[in-house]
Amino acid sequence: MTRFAFTTALLAGALGAARAQTPVPAPAPRATEPSRAQDSVFVRQHYRKLDRQITMRDGVKLYTVLYVPRDAGPGRRYPFLMTRTPYSAGPYGEDSYRLRGPGPSRELSAEQYIFVYQDVRGRFQSEGQFEEMTPALPPAASDKARRRAPKGQPLPHDESTDTYDTIEWLLKNVPDNNGRVGIVGISYPGFYATASLPTAHPALKAVSPQAPVTDEFMGDDARHQGAFYLLDNFDFTNFFDVPRPQPLAKYTRLFTPQPADAYQFFLNLGPIKNANGPQYFNHRARIWNEYLEHDTYDAYWQARNIRPRLTGVRPAVLVVGGWFDAEDLFGALHTYEAIEKQNPGATNRLVMGPWTHGAWSRPDWSSFGPLSFGANTAQYYRQTLELPFFNHYLKDKGDFNPAEATVFNTGTNEWKSYSAWPPPAGTPRTAYLGAAERLAFTAPAADEKPAEYLSDPARPVPYTGGIGTERNNEYMIEDQRFAAQRPDVLVFQTEPLADDLTVAGPLGADLWVSTSGTDADFVVKLIDVLPAAPGALPDAAGPPLAGTQRLVRAEVMRGRFRQSFEHPTAFVPNAPTEIKYELPDVLHTFKKGHRLMVQVQSSWFPLVDRNPQQFISIPQAEAKDFQKATIRVYHDAAHPSGLRLPVVP
Repeated sequence: MTRFAFTTALLAGALGAARAQTPVPAPAPRATEPSRAQDSVFVRQHYRKLDRQITMRDGVKLYTVLYVPRDAGPGRRYPFLMTRTPYSAGPYGEDSYRLRGPGPSRELSAEQYIFVYQDVRGRFQSEGQFEEMTPALPPAASDKARRRAPKGQPLPHDESTDTYDTIEWLLKNVPDNNGRVGIVGISYPGFYATASLPTAHPALKAVSPQAPVTDEFMGDDARHQGAFYLLDNFDFTNFFDVPRPQPLAKYTRLFTPQPADAYQFFLNLGPIKNANGPQYFNHRARIWNEYLEHDTYDAYWQARNIRPRLTGVRPAVLVVGGWFDAEDLFGALHTYEAIEKQNPGATNRLVMGPWTHGAWSRPDWSSFGPLSFGANTAQYYRQTLELPFFNHYLKDKGDFNPAEATVFNTGTNEWKSYSAWPPPAGTPRTAYLGAAERLAFTAPAADEKPAEYLSDPARPVPYTGGIGTERNNEYMIEDQRFAAQRPDVLVFQTEPLADDLTVAGPLGADLWVSTSGTDADFVVKLIDVLPAAPGALPDAAGPPLAGTQRLVRAEVMRGRFRQSFEHPTAFVPNAPTEIKYELPDVLHTFKKGHRLMVQVQSSWFPLVDRNPQQFISIPQAEAKDFQKATIRVYHDAAHPSGLRLPVVP
């Protein structure tokens, strides 16, 4: 599900070692859920809707929608809970109410807050010019200093100042508030939640960035380790990147492709430059063009990395992410990490559950594909973590004292609590690639021949085994036997484990490779291989899992960036070269009798665009530039290749 697909679903009504390694019980699910009609009646009966234009310091007006509890008064004052979004604060008009509860979840709606939704600059009904991942003002400029500008010049602004100015207006113009503000957002709204933290308004007490877009070149929606995420961005920018000469109330599209087979569609599309053909973007999509024009980690991307600005954080922070989030897993983990490292003593907690993008907001998340979690993990999070977080910091209601990290183990289906993330008790171990497809925790012998395969851009390795029009959201847990059967995918696996093995934290790929070309991509996958004997299987919904090669984590690296993301370098043909990069964190127990598997390949299509395997500008490449290449992966004593695993007791 793309950023757009998730957000429109949400707007349409989708709901949303202190105690090291202590399992957390999950609550019993509700017996029934109210209907949409009942929800609409509830909103009108209990909330009054206000539509307002709030003027920012530079004169731009931002369209803002408020839902105020009808019983608000001198003896009953409520805090604000705000979401700033590029995806529409609508419905618009004071007689048009949200179909679901006015809050981001049923639990928060029932608790009652003054809920605020705002179209960010340049989106929907707000004035101004939209900027992709608005660059933050320099950290040396305090809010007080930013309010001083030379006479006749507009005051500088960013998302922090827009949030500050909005809060200032709300406090002064909405009666019967208690003087406190919280901010929550999922995905792109998660970025705006994060962006409220630098030089935050004193009334801002609690912020929850959830699956926040954070650094689009390094690991979020646009690129991963420099490799362009073709499938998602082609779909997303078709909706999101339509020119907006004036405010609008609903989405339009630039074009309406309906491919029956996404793999074949993008293969037929050819080089990525063809996406600007007359039947597709036709040079009308500004953000799409920026993504392709800036194909190194240049000033454009660096300015849009919010992490260095996360200093001096005063509000309490609850960062939320999902282990199966195909879009912003990087963002959740690295937002938490940046706040933690740059703000000693800050109140900053992490929650990572068995969720896809924003799945914690759904009424029920008890299973995903063939996986069953044994309880409604989304409801558990909302009732025991999100609701108490905002109630405590905005209403002085109840306590909020969970562990530093509340994290779901995807191998045992248990919630775990840790005093830090990654857990401090982790011990690095390397699973080494070896001859005869072996994977072992001992370094390879001196004279092993490299493994090799032919990487052909005309026959790229698919990212999923099925055929579909959109991204298969289950690819992050998919059985990898479809890939293991291909000659251009290397497979290495351990013997069956004698004991459980728990991995907690970021993974590190360290490969020695060569290519007959001058550039190449490398995809490394960590896989949990279930025993083939049916009697050893755990209870699970869905089809039989015997022998499944369940994907635990995978990541791509565009080889030209192995030394520098700012200054890419070509490969010397056929020369052994080291590539090291990080895969996103996991918490997964490989059970006794299971095997660890590592797969290595050089394409992941059409999730990732094809590499022509020549050191040329990929956005400008022609069809003739895409060449086959012989890829070798070395695993001898002088060139040990492996995957670094943080193993915990």
